[in-house]
Amino acid sequence: MIEVDVKQKVLAANAAAAATLRATFEASGTLVVNLISSPGSGKTTLLEKTAAALRASLRLGALEGDIATERDAERLRRMGIPARQILTGGSCHLDARLVDRALAAEGRALAGLDILFIENVGNLICPTSYDLGEDFKVVLLSVTEGEDKPFKYPAIFSKAAVTVVTKTDLLPHVAFDLTAAREQVRSLNPAGRIVEVSAMTGTGMDAWLGLLTEKLAGKREKTPAGVAST
Repeated sequence: MIEVDVKQKVLAANAAAAATLRATFEASGTLVVNLISSPGSGKTTLLEKTAAALRASLRLGALEGDIATERDAERLRRMGIPARQILTGGSCHLDARLVDRALAAEGRALAGLDILFIENVGNLICPTSYDLGEDFKVVLLSVTEGEDKPFKYPAIFSKAAVTVVTKTDLLPHVAFDLTAAREQVRSLNPAGRIVEVSAMTGTGMDAWLGLLTEKLAGKREKTPAGVAST
């Protein structure tokens, strides 16, 4: 009973911090995307290719969650976008207070963005319960993981507005049933969208980039009059 109370208090505190973040992002018109996946599913590579395609026309930034090292943030900074690493020191997920502190520490570099990507710690379980003030969650499923992941981890595939199937260039070389994966995702989340990409070859990237620009346009329509988002 005590453990339940503690968890409820933690989630309540997180929800309050997330609400404050969401209000800030709404006011600025910043689209916030929370990416969640197993380790090695290709989150950072997808963001590198996204930055290369959109950085000339949009202000992009990223927060990179990991237990250790600055490697992911360094990779994105090399792509010409501001990125801050959030080291959790062993925690299996980001929370809204960590995001708030990272944004405050980074200052103007991550202010007034068009799109802020939050790359969560590699984990399909813990990040699912924590609202980060994002507009929507994206779950990545690589073809190297097996098509059974949606039914094995139903919470995140039910909550994520978008499922991105990654590394599709490897389909000829792995035993991955793409049709079965689609059916599982759709049964868990009928309203969710599925995008299939290979960041390495570029296949499917137009659909992913189009989704982002569509979501950003929708966010800008809600931005208060007089607030610049570019």
